[in-house]
Amino acid sequence: MGTILFLSGQHIFLVMIVVLLLFGADKMPEVAKGLAKGMQDLKKATDDIKKEFEASTKEIRNDVSDIQSSIRKDASDFSENIGKNANDISDSFKDEINSSDPSAGSTRSITEKKENNPDNLSAKSTGPIENSQTGYAG
Repeated sequence: MGTILFLSGQHIFLVMIVVLLLFGADKMPEVAKGLAKGMQDLKKATDDIKKEFEASTKEIRNDVSDIQSSIRKDASDFSENIGKNANDISDSFKDEINSSDPSAGSTRSITEKKENNPDNLSAKSTGPIENSQTGYAG
């Protein structure tokens, strides 16, 4: 025999003998019917509980799904707005740089403009620098 509810064939046989001794041979069919009906009712109750649980979680899952899609849409819109604002700011900086530069039509880079600027302190000197205290040029 196989195992039913973690009972081997020997256990089931022993249970049947105990039931036979307790209730007698006359009531054995009634006990079996009652046991079968009880198992059927238990199965029906567990199925009802499963269906109710699935129905209630279905509503919750739908709510969560709606919230997720709403958050995704809001995040997408937010990301799109950030991209648009970044492009607008970048364009306005470019326009401002081009409008404030007298040589806006020039294709010189910013580093070339800095190097040629006479006010630039980091420009290289063309001759030796003389130390006023020692008179040393070096």
